[in-house]
Amino acid sequence: MKASTRNSRAMLVAFDFDGTLSDSEMTVLLGSQNGTAEDMADITERAMNNEIEYAESLRQRCALLEDLPDEQAQAAFDEVALRPGAAEVIEALRNAGVYVAILTGGFERGVEAALETEGVEVDAIVANRLPVEDGTLTGEVRGPLISGTKDDAMEVVTAVTGEDRDTTVAIGDGANDLPMLEVANLAIGFDPKPAVAPSCDTSVETMDELYDLLEAEEIL
Repeated sequence: MKASTRNSRAMLVAFDFDGTLSDSEMTVLLGSQNGTAEDMADITERAMNNEIEYAESLRQRCALLEDLPDEQAQAAFDEVALRPGAAEVIEALRNAGVYVAILTGGFERGVEAALETEGVEVDAIVANRLPVEDGTLTGEVRGPLISGTKDDAMEVVTAVTGEDRDTTVAIGDGANDLPMLEVANLAIGFDPKPAVAPSCDTSVETMDELYDLLEAEEIL
């Protein structure tokens, strides 16, 4: 990887994961292991359209995973994949000296598996986790992005890195991305849901379009 040189326009780019960097929906993949995938998808869709409070939707989905063997959970996480072109965008940002964070209500293990498969790294992952006891999932969920919101997560990341929030970019698609989209200097919707689009400065539908946009904004 090339040596980084700090970009003066965008010091921090924060990505959502499920629905943005990845078209995999982790809870649906997990649900496919125990026959609850359809229920997972229904709850997820309602949450992303802002029809149900996100924290409640996440708890409902994770409760459906109670007693799922952890080896089956890992098999689901291993299926999580980045979108075509996402690895190239991440690598280009990091080569440009941009601090890249993933802020997701999804799960660390799935994000880490997808990044490892593509051989790319990010600077920070803020995500939730599924507790395991006696080799099975408990049906609970823990982490900073259950009731906590992504603007708070961005505040923590910017404080840790010493970055200026006025030079941040947020990229997301669903209702739980609204807090970070609304506080970012540049809010980019990735094929955003109807309830989310009005809060975006601009939108893209592919990683190639995102790459071109970041170049046009002189972030890359």
